[in-house]
Amino acid sequence: MERATAELTGGRVRLEPLDHRHHDGLCAAVADGRLSELAVTLVPHPDEVRGFIDDAVAARAAGTQLAYATVDLATGRIAGSTRLMAINTAHRRLEIGWTFLGRTWQRTAVNTEAKLLMLTHAFEELGMNRVELLTDARNAASRAAITRLGAVEEGVMRQHMVMRDGHVRDTVVHALTRPGWPDAKRALQARLAPRP
Repeated sequence: MERATAELTGGRVRLEPLDHRHHDGLCAAVADGRLSELAVTLVPHPDEVRGFIDDAVAARAAGTQLAYATVDLATGRIAGSTRLMAINTAHRRLEIGWTFLGRTWQRTAVNTEAKLLMLTHAFEELGMNRVELLTDARNAASRAAITRLGAVEEGVMRQHMVMRDGHVRDTVVHALTRPGWPDAKRALQARLAPRP
């Protein structure tokens, strides 16, 4: 995958290809808000972060995923992680997923800029026609955040995944497509612009 090891850098966030140098910072981000205890998402427990990184590195080598550590440029701290996944170059589509941020960075511009960087990379560097974002139907905050990116809700995959607590989740599918990307990009850039 071209530019598989490239960092993606904005004004507030740097997305660094995830590897073991991020372990301790990622554990701290997971602990910030006890993210691994949330029922509506799959976040590794700090004891599982090493395996999470191992899996990410292997998937990058296989060309199926590009996992990142999300670094807050203002503090230099790791805010969380996210990845481009389910990469299908033949059909020019992929998914953004495994996204989580420590509580300190939730409801800040960090997630918005990280998504702008990833979407720009997907559409403009990797040549994708479609980017999907999936979330638990119960996760209202995630669904609202995905909609604010300009993604369109397309439907629900019923009984799609078994969660850590045994709940069988319904998954909501959202997507952005190449024709809608210029408008979505402008809207995201406007949201990130400094206020006068």
